[in-house]
Amino acid sequence: MAKDTKRSRKVTQPGGRPRSRGVDEAILTAARTELAERGYARMSVDAVAARAGVSKPTIYLRHATKADLATAAIASMRVEPRPAPTNDVRADLIAHLRLLRSGLERPYGMATVGTILAEEHETPELLALFRERLVDPRRRDLRAVLDAACDRGELCPGADLDVAVAALVGAFYGRYLAGDPLSGRFVSRLVDTVLDGVRQR
Repeated sequence: MAKDTKRSRKVTQPGGRPRSRGVDEAILTAARTELAERGYARMSVDAVAARAGVSKPTIYLRHATKADLATAAIASMRVEPRPAPTNDVRADLIAHLRLLRSGLERPYGMATVGTILAEEHETPELLALFRERLVDPRRRDLRAVLDAACDRGELCPGADLDVAVAALVGAFYGRYLAGDPLSGRFVSRLVDTVLDGVRQR
């Protein structure tokens, strides 16, 4: 009888079978909700499993640690496709910053960033994964737009493009902390101000 049970398990749970995208999304959605409602410190894999309707081993097959799960959940919020380049540096920067704004304006969007920063000393790998999965790709996208404009001869040779990227991204957080709206007019004015500093005269 034990042999039959073992054989049955091999048939119903073969190694290397494709993962269910529905299960993947259920886990990430549950993790996003738990992270938003409870914060990282109080978020538990047990609660995520219960909310997603799966077992803890199912989660750990996909995400090795709680930090990995949390950052994967945050990264999954970036569902919009990257804007296609137009060779218009102003329009391309605005398009990317609108994408950034949409992420920050989601429910608990900025609060989630605060939760991650609050864990910097207790769970440094969480912030490292957040930077790797969300912050760095955003910055690379903006830098690629500026590099392309530089190659076209539109920007000053030697312009500090890293500072330009930092100004574009950092202004969003500064504006939010000041309690000012992240309006479309703000986005276009920000881009114009930064480009004024790096454009070819």
